[in-house]
Amino acid sequence: MPAKNQAKGTESGVNEHQAKTRLLLALWDMGGAKEEVKKSELIKRILQTKEKAGDYQVFFEQLEKEGAIASVTKNRSVKLSLTDKGLQMLDAGLKSPDFESSGKQVRSKDFNTLLKWIRHLDGTVSTSNGQAKPTAAVIASYEEFQPVALKVYDQLNQDYNLDDLVPIYRIRRAIGDRVSRSQFNEWLLEMQADDILQLLEGSVEDSAPDKLEDSITTKVSGLRCYAKRLTP
Repeated sequence: MPAKNQAKGTESGVNEHQAKTRLLLALWDMGGAKEEVKKSELIKRILQTKEKAGDYQVFFEQLEKEGAIASVTKNRSVKLSLTDKGLQMLDAGLKSPDFESSGKQVRSKDFNTLLKWIRHLDGTVSTSNGQAKPTAAVIASYEEFQPVALKVYDQLNQDYNLDDLVPIYRIRRAIGDRVSRSQFNEWLLEMQADDILQLLEGSVEDSAPDKLEDSITTKVSGLRCYAKRLTP
């Protein structure tokens, strides 16, 4: 006999609460709170073993109806963004006892995304002496990005003894939601063009897919995983 508080599922066996929460979490991690994300890329991100894209269509429709996500169609491509209500629903969903891993193993990508969310909360809603900690300012320009990226680079290089080869994924994660993923890529490449940083090939220490994803890949130069500072 099923438990009374068992989360509702679909005919395909996908758990509704977990699926919607995972969908919102992945959309947030892909920068959906600041920019539009291709629906097709989001689906690839959230699909688990034996799941199909069609299993999630009902959840997309429900979340849009509930005002958690917004969708637009551009050049026949559906793009999604996360609303303020969606962020609130994500926070509530992650805190719910119905949200748990249903598989024997948790994907490292999902685990690290959840850690990123926890760090995000620690930087925005933690309290000190009863007062809310101010949210880190959004980086609005390349001129603002430069000193922040260099400060993060120097701190990581010093703290982890990285011998002047700092993994790009570490820089991205340290800066976090202060800049979108696409803007981070553009501005870091611009720093290379300005001879401030050199972006180098190689792979991350354990070849983890989520760390490679948080590195930089371009059509011209391919995968770049490390940054080396060229300026004093």
